[in-house]
Amino acid sequence: MKKFALGFCLIFLCNLFAQEPPQSGPRVLYIGDSITDGNWGGGGALSSAQRNHWDQNHLFGSGYMYLCAAYYMGSFPERHYQFYNRGISGHTLADLAARWQEDVMDLSPDILSVLVGVNDVEYGINDPEREFDPVEWERLYRELLDRTRARFPEVKLVIGAPFAAGNVRKENKEEAARYDVLIRLCAEIAKRIAGDYQAVFLPYHEMYDELSDVLYPTVPVTYWLWDGVHPTAAAHQRMAELWIKNVDTWMK
Repeated sequence: MKKFALGFCLIFLCNLFAQEPPQSGPRVLYIGDSITDGNWGGGGALSSAQRNHWDQNHLFGSGYMYLCAAYYMGSFPERHYQFYNRGISGHTLADLAARWQEDVMDLSPDILSVLVGVNDVEYGINDPEREFDPVEWERLYRELLDRTRARFPEVKLVIGAPFAAGNVRKENKEEAARYDVLIRLCAEIAKRIAGDYQAVFLPYHEMYDELSDVLYPTVPVTYWLWDGVHPTAAAHQRMAELWIKNVDTWMK
């Protein structure tokens, strides 16, 4: 009996160590502001390094990024996808630039998804000392992508258009109109950059226009953007669907 037990243990151990460890799959990184953040790893104003990277219940936050990760990891476990959320609430493009080394370059992404712009506009309207400069915004955006491509020539880029509902965000009609103009200007810049870098462009602003004006005109815009900027659960689902639809060919 002892010999049988010993033999069984040896066979079990041999089989265990003979199994190859899972291959590392595509590294998919999302970076941006609160819309991407979704309070991942504790949220708040914490930097990525200060957040909880152990708790699987909150690792991806609650938003479109989580829904995308859940779809791919749940549907294709054999592909060993590695997803990373690096959204931080309140951040502008300049804030992303300040942490680009740690939150992008050090993670060596195969697919990099960027969504930023609404805080640049928000602060530009509310703070005279931080007036939004579209020329500088585009220059910095391209500089970050150039830096990434120089290190990772094969990286796939996904660029999302910022969005907002100025009439919900701002009570003053003039400010609301200016808000919408600047948001759409950012979206046009993002689209132009995406074209120049052979990136996938996600027209989130047009998606929200269609939801509000065409598909569901009787549904208030706050059903999708509860405060004029932040998506509801319904809107995050739509964003995830758009991301998956346009990026799926790169995920296989």
